[in-house]
Amino acid sequence: MKNIFDHMKKFKKLAIIGAIVLTGTLTVGFTDSYFEISKNLEIFTTLYRELNIYYVDETEPGELMKTGIDAMLESLDPYTTYIAESDIEDYRFMTTGQYGGIGSLIRKKDDVVVISEPYEGFPAQKAGLRAGDKILEVDGKSVVGKNTNDVSSVLKGQAGTDVVIKVERPGVEEPFDVELTREEIKIPDVPYYGFLDDEKKTGYIKLTSFTHTASAGVRSSFKELKADGMERLVFDLRGNGGGLLREAVNIVNLFVPKNQLVVNTKGRIKDWDKTYKTLNEPIDKEMPIIVLVDGSSASASEIVSGALQDLDRAVIVGKLTYGKGLVQQTRELYYNSKLKLTVAKYYIPSGRCIQKVDYSHRDGNGKAIEVADSLIAQFETKNGRPVFDGRGILPDVDVEDIEMGKIVSSIGGADLFFEYANKYRSEHDSILPVDEFEITDEMYADIVAFFNEKDFEHHTRTMDRLDDLKEMAEKEKYFDDASVEFEALKAALTPKKENDLIKFKDDIEMVIKNELIARYYFQTGRVQASLETDPYIERSFKVFDEEYAGVLDGSLDTNEKSE
Repeated sequence: MKNIFDHMKKFKKLAIIGAIVLTGTLTVGFTDSYFEISKNLEIFTTLYRELNIYYVDETEPGELMKTGIDAMLESLDPYTTYIAESDIEDYRFMTTGQYGGIGSLIRKKDDVVVISEPYEGFPAQKAGLRAGDKILEVDGKSVVGKNTNDVSSVLKGQAGTDVVIKVERPGVEEPFDVELTREEIKIPDVPYYGFLDDEKKTGYIKLTSFTHTASAGVRSSFKELKADGMERLVFDLRGNGGGLLREAVNIVNLFVPKNQLVVNTKGRIKDWDKTYKTLNEPIDKEMPIIVLVDGSSASASEIVSGALQDLDRAVIVGKLTYGKGLVQQTRELYYNSKLKLTVAKYYIPSGRCIQKVDYSHRDGNGKAIEVADSLIAQFETKNGRPVFDGRGILPDVDVEDIEMGKIVSSIGGADLFFEYANKYRSEHDSILPVDEFEITDEMYADIVAFFNEKDFEHHTRTMDRLDDLKEMAEKEKYFDDASVEFEALKAALTPKKENDLIKFKDDIEMVIKNELIARYYFQTGRVQASLETDPYIERSFKVFDEEYAGVLDGSLDTNEKSE
């Protein structure tokens, strides 16, 4: 008991000393609140002590503390988080794209974790592991029933160490062991770059993250494409959730002059008020550029797309972006843990902040609210075009996503695209190159037979609305008078799996083709294959050929260019 009290006293002293030291570096306003901070630290310390000593059941002090920390931070914003020592490897991966491991995506399927997609050139792929392989044991210990985090933690480890995985593969009678040597895994920020046309006029670069090598990857890809004759670039930031702010500035610097303002950050503490300008001469400040964005383009992606839009250096094509205008910094804590916390908002060259959710104001349910329409302000680009804050980056040219048949989501929801691709891979050692591979009629007949054998729920939105109509008609006592007609309509609108597999052949082929190509050509092949039927790419060609100059000088009406 004495040891517990001694530890709590030490904790209390350290906390108060830390508060005093921190207070000395901050503003007078914060100093005024020191008494409130020290008082609550004492309350918390004594509460934590009493709880762990006297609670009726055995407590886990570490888990209890983490629960309290997580709940406290959750009341602020989703980007302010506590990083325990055990999670440092995941944090390192987020910031550098590097970790020690086998190099594979994994996912939970039923009661086991399976290989989802090996990374090309890394241990999992080199050892012959395939998508769909079920992981039964790691180093002789069963992982059946474990979640992906548990399995990931035992698969990761220091580069150069060995790990033995027992897997079960569909089509193979007995489970077998695979021995791998872990490596330092670095996921490329640029998984694919190349040309979109046979004339090698329109280049394409896909950027998936902003780790410390992002700008170098974009630079080298751009220079290679330009040396091969590229005259215009499609820069794809769709699905890119962001990363390091400095890398965003460096990427903008590739295309705009030296000493150009890219972003300002402003926080409650003056130390976080910073200005980020380009430091180097650009590699190209004239080439036409289109930046592709969508609702998952966030943070650093929005700095890049927003700065290039504000400076009228590129045309933004796609959908409204996520709307994250907050900056995080990491603070070191005791015992190798960290605090990642929001310290500032960022403002791009026009002066706007694109943060969409106001975490300082919440509704009656405690949910943070979006910035009110009445508070949205208008700003101007370099050429005087109107742009707006508080809503993410609104693209210059909107693109409608492909509306696929409901059968596609029904098949995907049952994980059958994944299963069929695994089956096909087990039966075929190779396929044609990405730009030559097609789904033949014979292959599609096999696909239809496979899906028809599976029992999966196929329900449409039309049927949902029909159910709502029936419920309302019954409530208002009109249903009995129209029951015969209703049942006839229901019979006509009920989706028939066998018919829809033929009716929506093009949609199904598009998805299964990409899934199959990923089995043989991995992430690079998946990106390359998706470009063939990509409406964003199709729209980009029209912008380059007909609308680019008009968009940037403001002479082309937004509605006209969205037709």
